[in-house]
Amino acid sequence: MTKEQLVKEAIAARQKTFSPYSNFGVGAALLMKDGTVIHGANIENASFGLSNCAERSALFSAYSQGYHKEDIVAMAITGDTENPISPCGACRQVMNELLPKQTPIYLSNLNGLIKETVIKELLPYSFDEIEHNEE
Repeated sequence: MTKEQLVKEAIAARQKTFSPYSNFGVGAALLMKDGTVIHGANIENASFGLSNCAERSALFSAYSQGYHKEDIVAMAITGDTENPISPCGACRQVMNELLPKQTPIYLSNLNGLIKETVIKELLPYSFDEIEHNEE
């Protein structure tokens, strides 16, 4: 699957958003080694702290279905933004722990702009569970 195809999957995932408070839908798609694509969409709640972003929704769904870090090939994220969308800090930390370090991450928008990155570029000074436990 090409990065453009995975971005199209993220756009399809965005259609599943529940975002009545922000009216800002975000979609994410994970490509797994077995070819499965797992969608995630942002789901909001009136108590904003109980909302969940698309990136975390996709990752939590993958893990809930029995997949593991080593099963993930790539991730695409999209939203209705001028430039490629950028994950929030909470999502970056979760991505840091649940994605393989060199997983391609495709940040995109609905107009076809795509920026390819990896988690180290998105979160260069991350809190790492293993490093924290060694202190």
